[in-house]
Amino acid sequence: MQRYFVNDSFDENKQISIPGESAHHISKVMRMEKGDQIIVVQNNIAYVCTILSVGQEVIAKQTGETVPSPEMPIQVDIACGLPKGDKLEFIAQKGTELGMHALIPFVAERSIVKWDEKKGEKKTKRLEKIAQEAAEQCHRTFVPIISSPLTFKQLIEIFPKYDAVFIADEENAKGMRTRFADKLKKVYDNELKSILLIFGPEGGISRKEAQIFQENGAETISLGPRILRAETAPL
Repeated sequence: MQRYFVNDSFDENKQISIPGESAHHISKVMRMEKGDQIIVVQNNIAYVCTILSVGQEVIAKQTGETVPSPEMPIQVDIACGLPKGDKLEFIAQKGTELGMHALIPFVAERSIVKWDEKKGEKKTKRLEKIAQEAAEQCHRTFVPIISSPLTFKQLIEIFPKYDAVFIADEENAKGMRTRFADKLKKVYDNELKSILLIFGPEGGISRKEAQIFQENGAETISLGPRILRAETAPL
């Protein structure tokens, strides 16, 4: 069953109007008609709905049935040093499929890419669209939050929001590795609710950055003995 996210609320008759691209997709791409059923996600709840009419806007009504949420019990936010090319789009799409709660790009010391402020809002909107489409495709009830890029200082300032902060550190992988699985066991044992995972751009996190991160409470982890690409490690 096709899934669509909406911002508006259902009315007193448990009906809702679906506008824009979602309406176009229902009518022109899926060629749905009156009587067909879709899933409408509103406020993180997935309602099974019956289509009442199809036009420039689609009117649908709740059937009384909802679909269980597939969301993870722990909020996992991903902070990525700005990578080259379309890698951030790839991370947004696949990270959404794998259950991330938010994607937070940040300007790292070794980031080659410089964020263009004039085009930044447009890029963020595109990432949000990619995340929404991926959330619909993989039947999530939450569209990940896409943050505008943060500075290094701004990233550190959000550490207190999380129960745990981890850095994927390639230097950690070269010696006596701190296994991520062991760190995750502590997360579950202590019933933590939110974690932030930090990944560097191409070239990784600098020693200076790693030191400052740790001074502010972050812990290093290793994802194994191999060095992963900037777009692979977060996934």
